[in-house]
Amino acid sequence: MLQVRAALLLTATLLAGAAGAQDADRHAGYYYPPITSQEDYATRAAVMPQATGELRLGFVTGLAYQQNARPYAPPFVVFAKGETSERLIIVAIGQNGFQGLYQARAVLAHMTSMARGTPVFREKGLQDVLTFLDLVRMLGFEELTISDGQSFAHRITLK
Repeated sequence: MLQVRAALLLTATLLAGAAGAQDADRHAGYYYPPITSQEDYATRAAVMPQATGELRLGFVTGLAYQQNARPYAPPFVVFAKGETSERLIIVAIGQNGFQGLYQARAVLAHMTSMARGTPVFREKGLQDVLTFLDLVRMLGFEELTISDGQSFAHRITLK
């Protein structure tokens, strides 16, 4: 009897752990494939006091507006998810999307170039120091997932 209870407790614990892991990333398998690699990024900037979910959604909306203003279809989409929009997701779309982690990192490097022209970087004289990842952490994002939308998804935890 004791062995049966122990087995039931172990099974319940394992199932709860699996459910918790699914809840932790319910976007995998829907917006992008399961996470294939991950890393931690130690940001060099603090989260701004005014960093709210509303600010993060405004940032994503601004990026989408810039992309949609171009005379061609965007090669990737950017959106926020989570209870307070704390997860930034970038997914390649179409035939010209990035084809692997190195091209995804190149997109992030390009976004760094764009971020360095923003007033928040320039006014503080940080345009040569901070990156796009620092900017999104300043806005309060806790993680960024970048994916080709088919075969890989890379998660960056922003600390």
